Amino acid sequence: MTPVPRRTLLVGYGKLGARLAARLLADDGEVFALRRSTGSLPAGVIGLSADPSHPLDSPLPVVDAMVITLPPSGVSSGYRTALTNLRDALPVLPARTVFVSSTGVFEGAAADHPLTEQDVPAPTSARSQELYDGEQAAVALFSAVIVRPAGIYGPGREFLLRKVREGAAVDHARRTNRIHEVDLVRTLDLLVRMEDPPPLLHAVDERPAPLAEVVAFIAGKLGVDVPPDVASGGPSGVVYDGTLLRSVLGHLEYPTFEAGYAEMLAEDSTPRP
Repeated sequence: MTPVPRRTLLVGYGKLGARLAARLLADDGEVFALRRSTGSLPAGVIGLSADPSHPLDSPLPVVDAMVITLPPSGVSSGYRTALTNLRDALPVLPARTVFVSSTGVFEGAAADHPLTEQDVPAPTSARSQELYDGEQAAVALFSAVIVRPAGIYGPGREFLLRKVREGAAVDHARRTNRIHEVDLVRTLDLLVRMEDPPPLLHAVDERPAPLAEVVAFIAGKLGVDVPPDVASGGPSGVVYDGTLLRSVLGHLEYPTFEAGYAEMLAEDSTPRP
């Protein structure tokens, strides 16, 4: 394993931040978590309470790496404002910054081929435009590495499982892509350590699939009916190529949705003590 950054700042501390912090701490890295709330943090994580959408009252610590997992704010200039405030509060720019965006930058796109990192987004919604603007600001301000996860799933991220249990109608023809949270965190961990990472990665697993296949698999495991189709009239969504991710990360712990959801459902059915 390549060396861990000596000091890492996590901007945003949700599920991804918590998992990443655990990996960095296990290798004796020092971890700071910048977030709006002042709640308790795991042992070893140093909390910093601030809202980056406003100028920070005091300087941030000097760090070697920074990972930004802020969600879209719904304000067109939201990311640029937050990232500028971060830059102004940092005594020294980190040697490595990773900005977690989303394949949502392609929201509304239509393509007849799997999209790679070479395809340029053409945002068609306010959300996709904000995400793309955030990527560009992160590169301009921090020379950031950009990661675009597809639908993140895993323990605690069970939206689709609930939909199937409820029998709620879904768009069977929609093309879907996903990444298990464990593999996404492995990707972020690697990118803060790599000497020469790729500037942009699509974080997707090896098995894009129409939503019909995914809900049918889940329904079969649960022993319930397959949710009805909303009958949208034809395929929608796009497919992403994860070749570059696999060349960098190597194997995925959860290369297909079958592997990930099967484990989630097995754990869900395990009797509690």
